[in-house]
Amino acid sequence: MGKIIAIANQKGGVGKTTTAINLSCSVALQGKKVAVVDFDPQGNCSSGFGIKKDSNTIYEAIMGLVDIEKTLVKTKIDNCYVIPSNIDLTGAGVELIEREAREFYLKNALEKIRPVFDYIFVDCPPSLGILTLNGLTAADTVLIPLQTEFFALEGLTQLINTINLVKKNLNPKLQIEGVLLTMLDKRTHLTDDVAKNVIGHFGKKVYKTMIPRNVRIAESPSFGVPVYLHDKNCLGAKAYEELALEFINGKE
Repeated sequence: MGKIIAIANQKGGVGKTTTAINLSCSVALQGKKVAVVDFDPQGNCSSGFGIKKDSNTIYEAIMGLVDIEKTLVKTKIDNCYVIPSNIDLTGAGVELIEREAREFYLKNALEKIRPVFDYIFVDCPPSLGILTLNGLTAADTVLIPLQTEFFALEGLTQLINTINLVKKNLNPKLQIEGVLLTMLDKRTHLTDDVAKNVIGHFGKKVYKTMIPRNVRIAESPSFGVPVYLHDKNCLGAKAYEELALEFINGKE
């Protein structure tokens, strides 16, 4: 039975989608069968894999318009699949408000493919609305990317409160998978200060691997590939490779 990991942070620009793309790719390169659910109406995760967003998407799957198996798109990485998203998913956010058990639509859809995959990553939108609640309700764990900058911890309390509310009312088994420090700039003292604060709060939940600022990571979405396929020898690709090993070996 596959493990479902929601990648979530309501603060934008923290490397959430970048992590969804590159961690899933790196885990697949370790021989694990992986699916990535683009659960953001912006569809950036789909674009980052070079996937067209005009076919069957996660919107059709959760609304019961198509079997979720028909939404899976194979990527250029062996064992790695994407369920794409587009702006139609915004409509789901409105439609679900009026429905009973509205937080369980993604969970119900993913249960059909969970046995097929080792890991299913859900790239949640940068908000704490109904779509992110669906992601947290469907997930076994939450991975939180956190930028190593001054405002990194701002809003994190709200996210943790939301996770605790979901755990209390919707998904009792939900746990924090880990906290990932991103956009690391070792030239600044601020980075060290933020890292120490985060480690002081979350302890061993913080990944030892930290993702550096890296131009190759920033470039790769414009080519529609994970950074590994853009430049597998760059610092960014190596960091996500190390993260994948830590993720797999530390959580099994």
